[in-house]
Amino acid sequence: MTYRLYGLAIAAVAAALAGCSSTPPDRFYSLATGMGTPAAKSGAAPAYFIEIPAVTVPQQVARKQLVVTTDGRMDMLEQDLWTSPPAAEIGQALSQVVTNDLGAVDVFRTPTPEGATVYRISTNVQRFESAPGKYALLDAVWSVRQVGSPKVLTCRTVASETVSDGNEALVAGHRRAVARLGADIATAVRGLAANGSAACPASAS
Repeated sequence: MTYRLYGLAIAAVAAALAGCSSTPPDRFYSLATGMGTPAAKSGAAPAYFIEIPAVTVPQQVARKQLVVTTDGRMDMLEQDLWTSPPAAEIGQALSQVVTNDLGAVDVFRTPTPEGATVYRISTNVQRFESAPGKYALLDAVWSVRQVGSPKVLTCRTVASETVSDGNEALVAGHRRAVARLGADIATAVRGLAANGSAACPASAS
């Protein structure tokens, strides 16, 4: 009787292990991947100092799981995850894009040289939509101002990228959308630096 129970226990453990091994592994994605190396890391003196505080995103997508839209329904993909929450992913990717474009250093929460001019960039993502095989959408209201100045430029960028099937293509579409947002912001910073004031880029509103 003892041997029979032992055999049943072994069989149960083997079945449990087999069940675990059949569970697909989690897949992780990052918006910052492939954004390139910030220009300031080349050793050259930064052309600009910027600050990019924490980005805000809609509550329904503020989670580690990818949230996709299919025929008007939103679904969470339990095993397809961002490496960090979407707000952090967008913030990191945006910092990489803008610092690359401007040859800048993001000094948020970092001491800056005395007398340095710093441009603060605030970003409120109002829509972050993922429709597999259709589009990746980033709709953001953003502002730029020189720290210490009351003048603020507030603009809106809506970037919708057509994507093919699969989550890799979807994430790549979001990277392109962040790159478009970053390009608009970099254009605004250049305008402020050159003229002390600027209009929203033509691609923004």
